[in-house]
Amino acid sequence: MIRILLAEDDNSMREYLTRALEKVGYHVTAVDCGTAALPLLESESFDLLLTDIVMPEMDGIELAQRAGRIAPDMRVMFITGFAAVALKGGITHPNAKVLSKPFHLRDLVLEVDRIFGLGTVAEGDL
Repeated sequence: MIRILLAEDDNSMREYLTRALEKVGYHVTAVDCGTAALPLLESESFDLLLTDIVMPEMDGIELAQRAGRIAPDMRVMFITGFAAVALKGGITHPNAKVLSKPFHLRDLVLEVDRIFGLGTVAEGDL
């Protein structure tokens, strides 16, 4: 089973994304900030870090950079309402995807599926 670590500071968004990804078969561990994600990255194995960029304590870009040192093979996807922040010269994780808010849950799941070469979403699932 593909394991996703979701770092999102907005409670309702975090729950919404978790439910959508679990509904199509992903295993999701969700945290409310980057500093809460680091100990999990050090003690568990994840296939994807799905992180908001703008968060308190540690932003998603710094989290992705640290995650890259801890788990270099883990994929990264940023979700943000501020896509331009992620695009500043070379500060994103190599090969990271950026999904700009607002987005439909189907778009999120399709993008995650693409990362892993899957097709889990059927018409009407989300």
